[in-house]
Amino acid sequence: MIKRRLYVEERESRLARWSFRLALFAIPVIVLAAALYRTGVLDFQLALATLGAGLAVALVGAILAVVACVSIWESGWRGMGRSVGALAIALGVVAVPAAVLARGAMLPPLTDITTDPSDPPRFRAMGLVRPRTANSLVYTGDTAAQLQRDAYPGIKPMDLDATPDEAFNALLALVQKRKWHILDAVPPRGTLRDGQIEAVAPTPLIGFRNDVVIRVRPTAKGTRIDVRSASRYGFHDLGENAMRISSLMADLTAERRKR
Repeated sequence: MIKRRLYVEERESRLARWSFRLALFAIPVIVLAAALYRTGVLDFQLALATLGAGLAVALVGAILAVVACVSIWESGWRGMGRSVGALAIALGVVAVPAAVLARGAMLPPLTDITTDPSDPPRFRAMGLVRPRTANSLVYTGDTAAQLQRDAYPGIKPMDLDATPDEAFNALLALVQKRKWHILDAVPPRGTLRDGQIEAVAPTPLIGFRNDVVIRVRPTAKGTRIDVRSASRYGFHDLGENAMRISSLMADLTAERRKR
């Protein structure tokens, strides 16, 4: 006698499959945006659009993953592992940009931050390499200065009890350690000339370029350090320039304390 066996087909959620595919696909899109921008294939606008597309794909993947989890919970279909994995990948992709945007929403739309708004360090060599489509290197004046004071009261000059040469060399070493691209480094010459360092500081992920100038000026008690950081493109730096200046000043203080 032949016994018949019943097989119950356990279906797999299509939403789970697609959510996982979209979440994974977002990663190479973002990596491609960074690689093409760093190599100069894409300009700022296209790189930003590509990055936005990658983040949008990740967000859609996250939404599909949530819907798939609910559907699987109710139907008992397979695919919960893929849904949870897709949600984890998508959230990992969008978490940092979302945090940066959330922080920037509470800050004024500035792209040029300096420790000395009344006499900001001036870019010299940077004007020769900056594209014409980039933001102006001319400091915008009193309105921007007041917005900066209200948003970043801690961005101030630093006075050191060190010689201008010592301060210049310490700053040059910090810039090199951060792997910023140095365009010009003019050491101070007594009271005749301020020391100045101009460098391009890329953002960690995509490599969006920000221009930095550091001024080393002798004082009666030692040296005064002023820093200016300006976004090359866009209308809002999302707080990145102020963070860059604060971080550099903090590192300089730490280096001085070691000695």
